[in-house]
Amino acid sequence: MVDPVAKIRIDKWLWYARFFKTRSLAAKEVGAGHVRLNGQKALKPAQNVTAGDVLTFSQGSQVRVVEVLDLGQRRGPAKEAQTLYLDKTEWRDAVPKNPRFEGKGRPDKKERRALDLTRGRDTY
Repeated sequence: MVDPVAKIRIDKWLWYARFFKTRSLAAKEVGAGHVRLNGQKALKPAQNVTAGDVLTFSQGSQVRVVEVLDLGQRRGPAKEAQTLYLDKTEWRDAVPKNPRFEGKGRPDKKERRALDLTRGRDTY
């Protein structure tokens, strides 16, 4: 008897759709509670996903929101993987890569000398 509603494991689908490099990485993220399925935490990698489900998870510094369109049969090339989902992510502007832009980060030599003088260390 064939199930009328096709299902696939959430870790397998995330791997098929190329959101994670390995299936075990996808399973770890799901098991840690970092993936939401239709607004609910997916705590088991064996939880089933069907077409129309919405997944929310972090990838790098972005929070990805994707709708499952197709389940797929294999982990194919990137063009094939992009047909498995509809990306609903609201992309935000890139964060400046240089932390010194906000006054943070490692001090340069001039700033280090000034810090040493204020701390009472004589480096000269």
